[in-house]
Amino acid sequence: MNVKSISYDEATPLIVNTHYASRVPSISFAFGLFDGLDLLGVVTFGSPASPFVCTGVCGPENKDLVLELNRLVLKDNKPNQASFLVANAIKKLPKPRVIVSYADTAQGHSGIVYQACNFFFCGTSKERTDMAAEDGKHPRHHAGISANRVFRSSKHRYVFFHGSKKEKKHLRHKLRWTPLPCFPKGKKQNTANTFKKIPTQPRLI
Repeated sequence: MNVKSISYDEATPLIVNTHYASRVPSISFAFGLFDGLDLLGVVTFGSPASPFVCTGVCGPENKDLVLELNRLVLKDNKPNQASFLVANAIKKLPKPRVIVSYADTAQGHSGIVYQACNFFFCGTSKERTDMAAEDGKHPRHHAGISANRVFRSSKHRYVFFHGSKKEKKHLRHKLRWTPLPCFPKGKKQNTANTFKKIPTQPRLI
């Protein structure tokens, strides 16, 4: 298997046909997981949907460095494919970058892939409602009708720093979100305890 940069047009069919959101996000970088010529999966990075994420994660002075890992899809999702794709795609991104991503609790996601790739876990958002948008678009494209609301589930929040050792250390000190000393558990684990303890947060390598 190998990971290569792919075009928007190469990435979008698998995203639309496979991802539960059935919506193509903002894409600045797209990478494919290949077995020979066979495209097995896609991961994309783009501008976060909320401008507050760009300024909030590491301060307004680093807002232009922020990317959201906004889609990760695999045809078969065989063991280790997802983490292999994410880890190798990040290596191909420009440096430095602050990468944020979310695991949707409504889909039973806990962010196991991000945990395997040494992302920092920075808490879970609260459930809320947003003004609805038309045609399945993101709520930021809402029509301004406050009475027309859609439910937004809580999401686990993850952050990764991509760069040289010095750059990662600098960005880690600028992080405004609080890394937590525990990770959410997957849905197949004992749900009586929401989190599993880990000894330390991921090392900046």
